[in-house]
Amino acid sequence: MNFTSAPVGLLIFLFTISISLYTIYKNERLLYSWILRPNLVYYHKQYYLIITSGFIHADLMHLLFNMFTFYFFGFRLEQSIGSLNFTIIYFGSMIISNISTIIKKRNIENYGSLGASGAISGILFASILINPNASIMIMPIPIPIPSYIYAVLFLLWSYFASKKSMDTINHEAHLWGAISGLVLLILLIPEVIPYFINQIF
Repeated sequence: MNFTSAPVGLLIFLFTISISLYTIYKNERLLYSWILRPNLVYYHKQYYLIITSGFIHADLMHLLFNMFTFYFFGFRLEQSIGSLNFTIIYFGSMIISNISTIIKKRNIENYGSLGASGAISGILFASILINPNASIMIMPIPIPIPSYIYAVLFLLWSYFASKKSMDTINHEAHLWGAISGLVLLILLIPEVIPYFINQIF
C-alpha cells in the first residue's frame, strides 16, 4: 500500500496508536483528562473533549480493533476521494457521532466515552458506498459477505443495541458515525449515488 498518497490517514493512524499506547501504559491521568464527558461538554463548554476522546482507547484490544479497520479502509478511502474530503468525513463523523451521546448523557456526571469508533464507522461506511461489492468478514463467521449487506446488518444491530443498552459499548456513536460517513460523502461527492446503484445492480 502506498501511504504517501494518504498523508492525512497516515498521520491520524500513527498519532492515534502513539497517544493511545502512551495513555494506556504510561499516562493514565492524560487518558482521563481527554475522555469525553457529556456533562463537561454540555454544561462547561469543554468542546475539545469531542476530538481528544477520539484519539484514546480503553485498552489494547479496543485500539487494535479500530486501527485494524482503519488500516483496511481508511487509506484506500483517502486515495479514492482525496485528503480534504477524507479529513472532512473523518472528523465530521467523529463530532456528529458524539452529539446524541452528549445530549442524552449530559446529566450523568460519571459517564465517559472514548475511542475512534464514531470516526472509524464513518470512513467504513463511506468506503462501502464507494465499493459496495467488496467482501467483509464478520468474526467468527468464516464466510465473507458483500459490504452493502454488512452495512445493513451493522446499522440494524447498532440501532437495536443502542436502544437496549446491552453492554458498555457506545453503539449510538457507531450508528451516528456510520450515518455521518454516508451523508457527508454524498454531500461532498453526489455522483457517488448513481455509481453505488450501478455497482449493486
